[in-house]
Amino acid sequence: MEVRPEFLALVLACAAVTAVPRVLPLLVLSRMQLPPWLLDWLRYVPVAVLAALLALETSSTGMAGLLAVALALGVAAATRSLLGTVMAGLAVYWLLL
Repeated sequence: MEVRPEFLALVLACAAVTAVPRVLPLLVLSRMQLPPWLLDWLRYVPVAVLAALLALETSSTGMAGLLAVALALGVAAATRSLLGTVMAGLAVYWLLL
């Protein structure tokens, strides 16, 4: 099988564009001592991203999605069980579709 040079260059460029923004901050920040206020602020980034993704998804699913999310939040608060939360949310969503 022959690999053309321009195709190989394209694949390597795509790999670099994907890897560099992920690896570079890890290399730089691993050598730095971050202030406590920044570490506290960074703790909320995953929750904020998840909330934004969830808001986008539930706005397109209508009332079934909103009810499933509400029930899943209730199950999560009551049980602190990831498996139970996912199963309850999915079951309600599938039943209401």
